[in-house]
Order: sequence, then C-alpha cells, then structure tokens
Amino acid sequence: MYKNLREYIDRLEREGELVRVKTPVSTRFEIAEITDRVVKSDGGGKALLFENTDAEFPVVTNMMGSKRRMAMALGVERLEEIGDRISALLGDALSPKATLWDKMKMLPLLADVAKWFPQSVSGRGECQQVVWSGDEVDLERLPLLHSWECDGGAFVTLPMVNTIDPETGMRNVGMYRMQRFDKRTTGMHWHIHKTGARHYDAYKRLGQKMPVVVALGGDPAYTYAATAPMPDNMDEYLLAGFLRQKPVKLVKALTCDIRIPADCDFVIEGYVDPAEEKVIEGDFGDHTGFYSLKDLYPKFHVTCITHRQDAIYPATVVGVPPQEDAYISEATEKIFLAPIRLAVQPEIKDLWMPVEGTSHNIAVVSIEQRYQGQAHKVAQSLWGAGQMMFNKYLVVADAAANIRSIKCLGALLRRIDVKRDVIRAEGILDVLDHATATLGFGGKLAFDLTSVSADSAVEPIEAPRRAVPYGGVELFDARYVEEYALLILYAAADRPVEVDVEAYLSHNNIYGIKYVALFDYQAAGAMQPSDLLWLAAANTDPRRDVKLLSGGELLFDARSKHPSVDGNPRRFPNVVMSAVDTIKLVDERWAEYGLGEKLESPSRRYRKLWLSPKAEW
Repeated sequence: MYKNLREYIDRLEREGELVRVKTPVSTRFEIAEITDRVVKSDGGGKALLFENTDAEFPVVTNMMGSKRRMAMALGVERLEEIGDRISALLGDALSPKATLWDKMKMLPLLADVAKWFPQSVSGRGECQQVVWSGDEVDLERLPLLHSWECDGGAFVTLPMVNTIDPETGMRNVGMYRMQRFDKRTTGMHWHIHKTGARHYDAYKRLGQKMPVVVALGGDPAYTYAATAPMPDNMDEYLLAGFLRQKPVKLVKALTCDIRIPADCDFVIEGYVDPAEEKVIEGDFGDHTGFYSLKDLYPKFHVTCITHRQDAIYPATVVGVPPQEDAYISEATEKIFLAPIRLAVQPEIKDLWMPVEGTSHNIAVVSIEQRYQGQAHKVAQSLWGAGQMMFNKYLVVADAAANIRSIKCLGALLRRIDVKRDVIRAEGILDVLDHATATLGFGGKLAFDLTSVSADSAVEPIEAPRRAVPYGGVELFDARYVEEYALLILYAAADRPVEVDVEAYLSHNNIYGIKYVALFDYQAAGAMQPSDLLWLAAANTDPRRDVKLLSGGELLFDARSKHPSVDGNPRRFPNVVMSAVDTIKLVDERWAEYGLGEKLESPSRRYRKLWLSPKAEW
C-alpha cells in the first residue's frame, strides 16, 4: 500500500487520475464549487490537488471520488477483490474442523491475521515533524473548507477522530465533522448513535475530561476505515491493516496516551470536557443534499497541532449526490457484504445502495428465497443491524433479479400488489434525516418483490395526455406511466398546505396508476430522474407521507413540508447549493484552473428548490 498520502497522490497523477490546480484559489466556497462540478462530471472526474490556497498547505479533494480511485486507494484493481478475501477468510476461519490436522492447517491463517494488527512504535512519527504548541496553536492556519453559502463556518470534513473507552480501554476511530469556532476550538459532531458519543457519555459519568486526537491524511486506507461500519469495540486500524496487508504503525500523541498513525499528515490533539455546556454547531451542507441545522454539540479544545514537513491537507465536499462519499459507500457495500451474510442474513446474495439514497435512505437486497414471508424476516432483521438500522426504504428481490438495474427493479415494482407486498414499520433513522418530526426515529417501508417476475404479463396503462390543474396540483409528468405505472405530480406554485391528489386524479379521469409522487412546483422541469428519486427518499417519512389512496394508488408526498403543520418537522432545511456570486466567480476563472472544457454548476439546477425568497434568480 502507500507510505503516505503524497505517495498515493503521486500514483494518481502517474495514472492520469489527478489534476494539479496551480492558480490561487480560496478555501471559502471556491474549492467546493470547483470540486462539486468535477465530481458530478462523467464517472466522478479527477482528483484535484489545489497547490496554491489561502493557507499554508495544499488541499486535495475528490481523491476517492470514482470507482477506479476508490479501488486504487485500497490497493486493488476491483473492490470485489476485498470482498472475496473476506469471504475466503471467514469461510476458512469458521468452517468445521474435524481433525487435529485440520485445526493445525489454520495456523498460517492465524499468523496472517496477526500481521494486520496495529503496531505501536517508539519515538515520533513523520506526523510529528513539525509541532505547534502553546501560543502557536492556530486552527486558522489550516485550509479548512467553508463549502456552502449557509454553512456555519469552515469544517474539518475528513477527520479520523481517535477516542478511548475509559471503561474498557478500547479504541474507536470515527469520522465526525468538526466546525472551526476559533483558533483553538471546534465543534465535535457526535450523533447519539455513534461510538464517540458513547465514549463521551462514559467520561461524563466518571467526571473526567475526554482526550481526543484527530488525524488527517496518511494512507487513504485509514480514512476509509474511519468511515466503515465496524462493529462496536472492533479496532478500525485492524481493518486498515487488513486492507493494506500490513500493520498500521502507531505513535503516541504528544499530550495524551492515544496513538495515531505515524505517517499521517496532520494531528490535532486536545480534549472535550463533558462538564462544559454544549455549544451551537452548524448549519452544515451535508451528504444528504440538505443542510443539517444548528444543534448543541460538545466543544473540542485544541492543545497541540503537529504535521509532516510536506503535509497535504485532505478534504471532501458533501452535498447533493453524487459526491465523493457515494464511491466510499459503494466500497462499503462490497467489503461488508460477506460479514452481513455471516452475522445478519445468510440468504442475502447482493446489496446495493443507490447513490440517490445518500447511504441510508434507499437499500436494495436480493435473497435466496426458500419460504413465504422471508422478505419480511430480512427487512426486520436488517432494520435492527448496525448502521442498516438507519435505512428508510428497503427493496427485497429474488436472487435471480438484477437489483442494480433500475429497469429490472421498475418492472418488478410495476407488478407487485401494493396492498400485500408493502411492509411498514417504525424504527431508528439517521439523526440527519430531516423529514421525520421525531429526531432519529420515524417510519420505514420495504417492498417485497420476491413474489413477482419481470416477465409476467401486466395490464397496459395509458398515460394521460392532458389534465387540468385541480385540488392544489398544477402539473403532471406521465413519462413513467406505461413502463413503471408511476405518475409524477407537481403541487401549485404557491406551495398549498392541502393538496388533494385523489380529487385531481378523479377530476382528470386518471385511473390504473400504481404509484404517484408529489413534488413542489419548483422541481418541475428542473430535476433529472435521479434528482427526483433523491428528493422523494429524502423528503418523506413513510409513516406520514406514504399513503394508499382509495383507488389503490400508493402516494409519496415528497414536497418540502410546512414546518409544524400536520406532524411535520419543526424546521425544514434547504437544499445545499453554491451562492450565485460563487458560481459566477468560478465561471469567470474556469480557464485558469486547467480543468479543460468548462463544466456547468449543478447548483444552477438546485437553486430552483430554494425555499427562501432571497435566493430566487
């Protein structure tokens, strides 16, 4: 694997996967807008190394933002290779051992596993070549990105946050965004379901300050491991060692006993005091494509910063999908499929999380079905397993189905009985889910496709050719009616609270539709199909916004919700997008960046969804 981040970047450049941007650029809005355009171009575009920033260090973005670069980051040609290695390892380790000889044959396997365990080394690492302590500590010298116009400030977006459970001594390495407040403090965005928050609660019970060490850069396998859905109390650096096929070498931080990778680029040491009042953090343009709103989180106090002499600052930009995190999530699908089969559901053949679902909102699985109702068992089990508990919409298909084909899934959805084959539940949702009125808890819905075949005959549906506005519905889109039995409607431009879809269908003599999706008028004509799927998943709580109409149609109300009306959330956030001035600046400077033909700003499309009059243009 890679000795350091610079070695990985050099490989990206040799293989045509990186562009150096030499012209001066700003970490405030400009880098994010450039990156957003590139990552949304064909196949994720290129990695970007901004050599001349308004800080002391270069910044790399989009370094794992394509299928190829994600595989390169983990040292393989294809991500499936890692899944195959895990399947083989688990198969060998867990297979019955009938004889002493069979057991002895496991010794080489155990020896290989031992080679992956992190190793503590003495002395200082490359990450501690330069030390800022005392009055030298200054977070404002680091090129943290201020990505979007309504962000609360600049954020660390690829931190490996190292904490220790004070009761067990187990280490956790998680990725939690950090808003810079001033030169010496940041927020620590620990969601209530995350291990970092559990460690925080343990220190609070003990009445002790909590040491925290944040690492950035190094071998990209470390960064991936910090995002991975590892079981609680399992070391992320062990996963990194498995991925690298060699151990992570760890050195002791300068101000506490926490150890971090010797070859990373930056180390930010400090503490969180659980006795201290939490502070306001946010807003933040998040990976959901919406702003996560202000809330109270712990404050991180920085006591020391160290870095390599040749340090490169790694950052990621999140927002409306696709972004770099989509490719990281795809790696997780392939790497963790084998453990899911082993620990949760052995009948699962494949798992796919479409990019429009932003990791948690949509998941599709295929299963080896042996008995009636098995899809129900799979759905309920997955909704209680690890980070799959955050899933909102789940599709369960037979193993013979090509679940990565929208056309195949659409044909199956066209044929199910929505009264019989829709599974409803309530449960844990991501804290960032803005559609539910109860933080971190809401509705779940699964489609059981296992009882139908894509080749079975269906009654033809004639798409409506014209319809008049009625019941608060202004426009319709019938492009998907004949193939998928899906009719898309747009509410009137004045965003009425009450929209009567049943009255609209009846008034216009529209019958035989199976699915109806209702969107805001602003989305009409502006959104691509993938955008509409993203909006539909993000803007709905299945227990409130998915209803079976009297005509048998399943309605998804994907409008932006009027706050506090009819069980809606108290606050409803805006879609993430660049400011008009930022878009114009990047348009004007595009030729300077050396990125080839100008790419249009995706934010031009999303600004039509803005809920505030100040942003209309």
